Amino acid sequence: MNQKEWPLWEVFIRAKQGLNHKHVGSLHAADVTMAIANARDVYTRRLEGISIWVVESKHLHASEPSDQEALFDPAEDKIYRHPTFYNLPIELKHM
Repeated sequence: MNQKEWPLWEVFIRAKQGLNHKHVGSLHAADVTMAIANARDVYTRRLEGISIWVVESKHLHASEPSDQEALFDPAEDKIYRHPTFYNLPIELKHM
């Protein structure tokens, strides 16, 4: 398999101070081991990451912008999904 045939991988990094992984970019690699190694070399050069996820791009599926109304408008009438009326204790962090 030559490099032109290598699949595209999406890279997600969790920062030392972060609680979630964030998409940082894409790269081509022959397999998952190479994708993680290359992601480490390309996207965490300053040792800022503590976890790397790679997902082969062909396994990602996205909604269409034209579907926005059907997907997201139904949540407007469910106020319990937006907990703006709760009083949170001061000790609670990362909220």
